[in-house]
Amino acid sequence: MKKIYNGENKNLLTRPYRSSDKNDVIILWVEYGLVVPHNNPKRDIERKLKVNPELFLVGILDEKLIATCMAGYEGHRGWINYLAVLPEYQRRGFAGRMIEAAEKKLKTVGCPKINLQIRSTNTEVIEFYKSIGYLVDDVVSMGKRFEKD
Repeated sequence: MKKIYNGENKNLLTRPYRSSDKNDVIILWVEYGLVVPHNNPKRDIERKLKVNPELFLVGILDEKLIATCMAGYEGHRGWINYLAVLPEYQRRGFAGRMIEAAEKKLKTVGCPKINLQIRSTNTEVIEFYKSIGYLVDDVVSMGKRFEKD
């Protein structure tokens, strides 16, 4: 994946999510294609705000919310979810800036390793993560849903 850095990403402000960001965050997730039937974005935000809310980051450029990164840490591993950049702002280094901000916060709380899940068909995103130092772990991801969204 070719990275394009035009200096614009230096103006990106990363900060923790605020309740006033809710609508913009959901619009971004919908535009980015992260909202699927089994993930209700409003409920995912509510759940995140109960655990490590300071690790739910948004990226602001010229007073517009253009990016998100939801990180988490449970004492053993860190997690990255909902990394997204509005389509018209992609390939400018903003996703990398969001990951850097999340990694910095996770390191600060003592996180030794970050895990994330990517749909196997999403090869472009897999290549992005490889380009910033992430490796494919030889594991099987499994899940069990307790609540239906």
